[in-house]
Amino acid sequence: MPLQICILETDILRPELVDQYQGYGRMFEQLFAKQPIAATFSVFNVMNGDYPPADARYDAYLVTGSKADSFASDPWIETLKAYLLERYVAGDKLLGVCFGHQLLALLLGGKAERAPQGWGVGIHRYRLAEQPEWMSPVPEELTLLISHQDQVTRLPERATLLASSEFCPIAAYRIEDQVLCFQGHPEFIADYSRALLDIRQQHIGETAYRSGMDSLQHEHHGHLVGEWMMRFVSHGRMA
Repeated sequence: MPLQICILETDILRPELVDQYQGYGRMFEQLFAKQPIAATFSVFNVMNGDYPPADARYDAYLVTGSKADSFASDPWIETLKAYLLERYVAGDKLLGVCFGHQLLALLLGGKAERAPQGWGVGIHRYRLAEQPEWMSPVPEELTLLISHQDQVTRLPERATLLASSEFCPIAAYRIEDQVLCFQGHPEFIADYSRALLDIRQQHIGETAYRSGMDSLQHEHHGHLVGEWMMRFVSHGRMA
C-alpha cells in the first residue's frame, strides 16, 4: 500500500509565481513522486481554514514553509498549533520544513525567533550530526536550498539534532521516530529560488542577493532529503 501523506499548506504563493509553481503542496507532490517509496497526497491550505475530515487518517502530516512567522499569534497559526498538538498526542508522524520546522519546535517545547544572522538564501551547507538507519545514502555534507530569516534556537525536549552549520546551528532535528524537521527546502528548485531572490532583492540586501544567486549554480540534496522523509515515514510501518 502506498503511504498516505497529508500536506498542510501554510502559505499562498505570490501571484506572479502561482501559474508556474501552483503552491508548496504541489512542489512536495512533485518531489515525492520521484522517490522509490510510493505515496499518495492530500493537500489542505490551513491559511484558508482547510483541514482533513475528522475521520481521515494518514501515515504522516507535513507542515510546509510560509512567509508568516512561526512565533506569530495569527488565528490560523493558533488553530494549526492546536491541530498539530492533537496529532502529536495521538502518535501521528509529523514532518516540518522551514516554517513547519520552527512551528513544531515551538509547539513541542523548543524556541524559534528572528535570527540575528539575518536572511539565509540560496544553497546552504550543513554538517550531519547523526545518521539514523533511514538516512541513507549519506553525503559528506548536506546541501539544501534555503530562504529564511527565522531560526529554531532551542531544541524541543527529547529532540535529537541531525544537521547544523555556523549560520544555522539547529538546521534539522527529529523526535524519536515521530517528528522530523528541516530548516531547508527539499521541495525547492533553483528556478524557484532565483525567482524569490529577485522578488526579495531590495529587502534582503545586495550582498545576500548576490551570494544567494551565485550559490544556485551548485547541486543540492533536495531529492535525497525527500527520500529520507519518505523512509522516515515508512520506517517501522510494516513491523
